[in-house]
Amino acid sequence: MASKIKKGDEVIVVTGKDKGKRGTVIRMLDRDRVVVENINMVKKHTKPNPAKGEPGGILDKEMPLHISNVALYNPETGKGDRVGFKTLDDGRKVRVFKSNNEVVDI
Repeated sequence: MASKIKKGDEVIVVTGKDKGKRGTVIRMLDRDRVVVENINMVKKHTKPNPAKGEPGGILDKEMPLHISNVALYNPETGKGDRVGFKTLDDGRKVRVFKSNNEVVDI
């Protein structure tokens, strides 16, 4: 099954502490989690690792969000939108926005 949200998509957070913020999907984890750029940031305390040359300290890190808590950003409406699938005349399966049937990716 094709995923409704993919790496590189611009998404908007629907619920949680970062509600309303927009960002780009950095990577997909499993089928139901996404890591979004500069969203859901946490402080991670790390020990130094001299073998790898990593310094210790407090780092800012993006944590995964459940895919149900983000929506694909529709630039025409300026809001998050649901996504469906449509088969074109030439047989390609593409993602479309549910609100205006606009094709997401060509």
